[in-house]
Amino acid sequence: MSIPTDIDPITLSVLAGRMEQIADEMDATLFRAAFNPIIAEAHDASHGLYHATTGDTLVQGKSGLPIFVGVMSFAVKAVIEKAAADGDLQDGDIYIFNDAHIGGTHLSDMRLVRPYFRNGQLFCYLASVGHWHDVGGAVPGNYNPGATEVFQEAFVLPPVKLARAGEINQDIIDILLRNTRMPQSAMGDLNGQMGALDLGIRRMDELLDEYGAPTVASALTALGHRAEALMRSELSDLPDGRWEAEDFLDNDGISDVPLAIRVALEIRGDTMTLDFTGSAPQCAGPVNIALPTTVATAYVAIKHIFPGLPANAGVMRPIDVVVPEGSLLSAEFPAPTGGYTETILRMIDVVFCAFAGAAPERVVANAYGTINALSIAGKRSDGKPWVMFSFYGGGHGGSSESDGLNHGNAPISTATIPPMEILEAAYPVMFRQWALRPDSGGAGTHRGGMGAVYEIEVLEENGAEAFLFGERGRFAPKGISDGGEAAMNRFTYEQDDGWATPPLASKMRGIKLRQGQAVRLETPGGGGYGGAAGRNAASIARDVARGLMTAGSADKTYGTAWREVVI
Repeated sequence: MSIPTDIDPITLSVLAGRMEQIADEMDATLFRAAFNPIIAEAHDASHGLYHATTGDTLVQGKSGLPIFVGVMSFAVKAVIEKAAADGDLQDGDIYIFNDAHIGGTHLSDMRLVRPYFRNGQLFCYLASVGHWHDVGGAVPGNYNPGATEVFQEAFVLPPVKLARAGEINQDIIDILLRNTRMPQSAMGDLNGQMGALDLGIRRMDELLDEYGAPTVASALTALGHRAEALMRSELSDLPDGRWEAEDFLDNDGISDVPLAIRVALEIRGDTMTLDFTGSAPQCAGPVNIALPTTVATAYVAIKHIFPGLPANAGVMRPIDVVVPEGSLLSAEFPAPTGGYTETILRMIDVVFCAFAGAAPERVVANAYGTINALSIAGKRSDGKPWVMFSFYGGGHGGSSESDGLNHGNAPISTATIPPMEILEAAYPVMFRQWALRPDSGGAGTHRGGMGAVYEIEVLEENGAEAFLFGERGRFAPKGISDGGEAAMNRFTYEQDDGWATPPLASKMRGIKLRQGQAVRLETPGGGGYGGAAGRNAASIARDVARGLMTAGSADKTYGTAWREVVI
């Protein structure tokens, strides 16, 4: 296939939009078809197009999780290596796996990778990833805070062929469905992902029929070069220098010892280095992450700082990510990785704090910093199991332009928090409270957003068992440019003798709940931006009037001048 060496800007723009639309439509197809609310409602999934020989991200949909931009590239590379070793890649093949040490993130994320052929030649790969409701393991929902190896987290599947030349291998499906507490949900999600890939193949056929394979291939190459050039231009406009930051995870769920995440950010001309040397060593518990996840997280942090850049691998070419061997950021199999979300959130926090030294106006203060993965599970009166797994929101950090968002989702994703009406309809629970948490945002010229309060009561007469995997119970979200810290995470659960708290602050498994008992999450707010002395008195008075701050807290934090303001 002869590929043109250049392509006019108008055609390039049109093709970029068309290919992005293909990925977007694949996202939408899965969201409509998925059985479990983590995908259908929270949109914890992603689709994209990937390079035929390198596996690099070419295009990703806008509705999926940004963290998957980088990790799915590693997943596709693993399939490329598998296909090369086996020597039997065919049109209509579909590979499936969830091995986090190969493809990043954690075992709940099931990856499907399918080659796209044009006139008998491999053109690119299409891939789908979605967070399945349950994939076996010791804890329903798979966030096991006490895991010391991946086998205690979930069923581990290496890259294998789900389909050969279009023929589904039923044996693989049988194995998957035997290793989940929720086989109907798993089958529905699998069918949704395969349907999304089928649609992607059809849309690629239509695109290449219209423009021709050489022109589309030229556009994909040009988009990568353009992304690299844009990134280099952005870096060139920043001052040269080196800035450092560190923060801590509460513990690993096994030993009550803080774990450091450190970064040194250096800009030289049109290049940047993110050096995570000094971060804690690989630990016993499940806050380890594999190298693909670390590299992908660096991309997500950069994309937040430079939001106008496109979502493809060219963005990372001027950036060197240094990850020390033996650290919890480059964990080796079979180290547990189920709580990867907590670690990558702390990575983003330290990158933002370090980058504030170069250009504070480009970053926001720390967001709430934990997804608070909460699983409540049990058996209904007819003996059928139920598993309510969800994640929960908190406050975002203030910025140079505004206060932080109240009750948002984590900055690792564009996912949404499943509505309580959906959760109450699907599971035997009732939300006693779902509200903003007053006084939880960090003080500042622009304060941090408010966290939330969730109180969830068990209605099932057989009771239930709860498991929490959270963070920020001991180390508060930080402010930027003299902004204040936010409130820390607080989790309590109801027992016969009253309310109790976990010994490890933010992680606990095996919490027995009787019918009528509840768990309560009080999530962190976001850090503040700028000194508290710079906050407008009218803004303080408005926050008090709206119940976002108590009057006493406002007096203590900002003084009493706000009391003279009439709202």
